[in-house]
Amino acid sequence: MDQKGFRRGSFQSATSDEDMLEIAGASMDFSMADDDPPLDREMGGFSSYNGGGMNGMSTMMDFLEEPLPGVGTYEDFNTIDWVREKSRDRDRHREITNRSKESYWALLHSVSDAFSGWLLMLLIGLLAGSLAGLIDISAHWMTDLKEGVCLAGFWFNHEHCCWKSNTTFTDRDKCPEWKSWSQLILGHGEGAFAYILNYLMYVIWALMFSLLAVLLVKGFAPYACGSGIPEIKTILSGFIIRGYLGKWTLVIKTITLVLAVSSGLSLGKEGPLVHVACCCGNILCHLFTKYRKNEAKRREVLSAAAAAGVSVAFGAPIGGVLFSLEEVSYYFPLKTLWRSFFAALVAAFTLRSINPFGNSRLVLFYVEFHMPWHLLELVPFILLGIFGGLWGAFFIRSNIAWCRRRKTTRLGKYPVLEVIVVTAITAVLAFPNEYTRMSTSELISELFNDCGILDSSKLCEYVNDFNSTKGDDLPDRAAGPGVYTAMWQLALALTMKVFITIFTFGMKVPSGLFIPSMAVGAIAGRLLGVAVEQLAFYHHDWAIFSGWCSPGADCITPGLYAMVGAAACLGGVTRMTVSLVVIMFELTGGLEYIVPLMAAAMTSKWVADAIGREGIYDAHIRLNGYPFLEAKEEFSHKTRAMDVMRPRKSDPPLTVITQDTMTVEDVETIVTSTTYSGYPVVVSRASQRLVGFVLRRDLIISIENARKKQDGIVSTSIICFTDYCPPLPPSSPSVLKLRSILDLSPFTVTDETPMEIVVDIFRKLGLRQCLVTHNGKLLGIITKKDVLKHIAQMANQDPDSILFN
Repeated sequence: MDQKGFRRGSFQSATSDEDMLEIAGASMDFSMADDDPPLDREMGGFSSYNGGGMNGMSTMMDFLEEPLPGVGTYEDFNTIDWVREKSRDRDRHREITNRSKESYWALLHSVSDAFSGWLLMLLIGLLAGSLAGLIDISAHWMTDLKEGVCLAGFWFNHEHCCWKSNTTFTDRDKCPEWKSWSQLILGHGEGAFAYILNYLMYVIWALMFSLLAVLLVKGFAPYACGSGIPEIKTILSGFIIRGYLGKWTLVIKTITLVLAVSSGLSLGKEGPLVHVACCCGNILCHLFTKYRKNEAKRREVLSAAAAAGVSVAFGAPIGGVLFSLEEVSYYFPLKTLWRSFFAALVAAFTLRSINPFGNSRLVLFYVEFHMPWHLLELVPFILLGIFGGLWGAFFIRSNIAWCRRRKTTRLGKYPVLEVIVVTAITAVLAFPNEYTRMSTSELISELFNDCGILDSSKLCEYVNDFNSTKGDDLPDRAAGPGVYTAMWQLALALTMKVFITIFTFGMKVPSGLFIPSMAVGAIAGRLLGVAVEQLAFYHHDWAIFSGWCSPGADCITPGLYAMVGAAACLGGVTRMTVSLVVIMFELTGGLEYIVPLMAAAMTSKWVADAIGREGIYDAHIRLNGYPFLEAKEEFSHKTRAMDVMRPRKSDPPLTVITQDTMTVEDVETIVTSTTYSGYPVVVSRASQRLVGFVLRRDLIISIENARKKQDGIVSTSIICFTDYCPPLPPSSPSVLKLRSILDLSPFTVTDETPMEIVVDIFRKLGLRQCLVTHNGKLLGIITKKDVLKHIAQMANQDPDSILFN
């Protein structure tokens, strides 16, 4: 990663987040002492410039009166300067406001600038909703393709194929238009050979889908793997990962998400849909100058895009906004809240217009319950919360251990083989059990379902006594043989889902965690719900049931237990609370069940936090070494700025640039011999009085442009960072004035400042670095990476894990 200097033209394409970085099979180790990595590996040396100018008159030139392309932008894997970005946006807004009073054209420009944010939200909502509809329809069709094909039109899935059939309601899934593979190939669907053929076709289709998905990810967009939420959290905190939200990533993620979900792997599409929506937001930002040129403004848009992603994933616009606020966003002003709500609304409306499931709902597992719950049912709800917390903590530890093993052993070198093996094991185990053979969304829908008179599912095969039926509500009934069969099948499905998800999440295919987590909780909840229901039916005279559950009454709703269990397990894994409850409430449309959901969500969070403080996304951020400063954690150690700053006592002195005594060659030497992302500017080396801070990238671009465009700039030219440069002899070369790239107000703290305050400053202002002074003299520097390493050290963790790897 070391580089020496720079070369001409190396910054011309570095300003777009659409540039894709190839990372397949490679790792980035930023273990050097600076906050940010050095510049492009392709950069050459300074040799092409040495003595490249002409001796000229001693004129002072400030060629940066017009901003240069590349000045003020950031390199890949760098942290943005939030303070500078917000300041630039305020200056831009102030200038537009002042100009709007001069002419009607300027006023129109001002209005269009104010309206552009809302227009951008509209476009994001439309695009995210359309892509979500396309993904839903395609995944539904390809999932059914593993079991058979529709003769009326191969593009119909099983349900759509049978819509126009004349079959009875109970045989609605056995219409003549839909043929299983054994019926198509052998002419009949009964018997052992037909079963084996269907089994084989199911496994082959699953392997084909997953192989195509992993090859597309590996070959075209390595960033399209995983859920994307840990990286989006890191990007929203100010880190730059070029290509992660680019157009190639969007295209490949959309295609491979359909393939991965259709393959039957234990993963969901909800997390990746947030990544897809953020890709839409980033790409559409390039249509508007104020978002294209300002990284902080772009992150406001990405926060709103994340809300739109959750909105289409769950059909929950309000839950999407709260998810963005609670879980992923780092900076969330009130203006972004309104725009997030608008983007989520448009996205949900677009998806509703597409109607991908044909049921006028935004998700497959929408459900409505009508029976109230009783206060005593809070006990099993809290038990489900405890289960969710325990499973969440177990899953996080197991999955992180497996992912660490994947990173540190030869396993990580064979991503295609890993995906094929896990898919084969999943498909072979899933087919014999109808509850694992169906898609996970259909399974959750089945588990959430409240049994009615016309339900033909095994879960609803109760011993019916229609004399006691009152209206639409069925009383609690004795479980029939179908229910008991479903129970042990669900128990096997639970065991499989618990373990196979650990190995699936983190593979090199798009993989969400929401749906598998909800499936585990929904199975556990349904099992508990049926158990409580049968207990109440056979022992309604017990004291705990006698007061509210009389014979012939509909007391227990097993589907509600499944929903509460789903919320508990999802909360245990992600540590969501408010947004989780609102998402589940929007899924069910019932205000009545908010208290059970709140009780389960809070219990699962408390239990999981007692075992381990990190949610799955924070754990993956730490595993990958992303420079993410968690705003929720408290720093309680009594250390001072001087304990963390560099240089330390044994280190060489701090590298600085003087304001008006160094030549171009001196500065070039400093840049080539160090890898720091910026340099303090002082009055003189003797006084060490601080003047400002200049970024390495801005220095390189400015000197490069001065060499090319200004006469008289040579290696011996003095670089001046002040308004008035000291007089020089007439024979001296031209002075290069670079005051305009100097940050005259860098954040400084004294050496005695408690680190508790320094950490708060870095969190709340999003700083890249902070300078340390003593009696006005520069002592050292603290970067974001120094803060992260210090926090890790104080927590008895390896400080060298804070790398981008």
